Amino acid sequence: MKLLKKLIAALVLLPGLALASGGEFPLDRAPDHTKDLAALQNGARLFVNYCLSCHSASALRYNKLQDIGLTEEQIKNNLLFTSDKVGSMMTIAMAPKDAKEWFGAAPPDLSVIARAKASAAGSGPDWLYTYLRTYYKDDTRATGWNNLTYPNVAMPHVLWELQGVREAKFVEEKDPHDASKVVHKFAGFEQVTPGKMTALEYDKSVADLVSFMTWMAEPAQNTRKRLGVWVLLFLGVFILITWRLNASYWKDIK
Repeated sequence: MKLLKKLIAALVLLPGLALASGGEFPLDRAPDHTKDLAALQNGARLFVNYCLSCHSASALRYNKLQDIGLTEEQIKNNLLFTSDKVGSMMTIAMAPKDAKEWFGAAPPDLSVIARAKASAAGSGPDWLYTYLRTYYKDDTRATGWNNLTYPNVAMPHVLWELQGVREAKFVEEKDPHDASKVVHKFAGFEQVTPGKMTALEYDKSVADLVSFMTWMAEPAQNTRKRLGVWVLLFLGVFILITWRLNASYWKDIK
């Protein structure tokens, strides 16, 4: 009985513990560009150029990118670097064993990462959007980078050339729960060197990249939503017809 009580308590506390360990930094709302074909195409370009060298997306084929307005020729000439077949999966050449040896852990497949990162703190796209915009220079880390959304992250800042190099400022404050302790509170970023993009351009590019990863997690989502509206309209009309038909059948009996 005591064991059962402990298990129930653990299950109740688990979501809160998960949020405390990985969701302390507030998440920004990710702009939704999943219906903008130009944004999705830009996101696909960024994904292939900056993510696909280490991360795979093995649930998606290159030719599926035709759904976002790209031709087979455009895919082959601009996005196909690791394979010579447009029908191939978006995989990488790096072996998991080598990746673990070089990075300490094999980089995860990103096919459904936009769904996997959803939590009580926000949606998966919100997490990715905030994560890719909160990197900062940290010389104490092996990679030279750290992240506010994912502290002590092993992944380096692959988009640093676009965003530039930034340092995070922290101030010391007393712990509101324990006056004897001091906590470091984030106080903003300081731009050390400029990137190829302005802050607004970088945020827009990250939004495009996150929107592509959101689309990639379910390429048929826009079609599903569109069909859902028509199904609900049909059901509404059908219910109205059924209601009137029922009234017509029973009018003489009443």
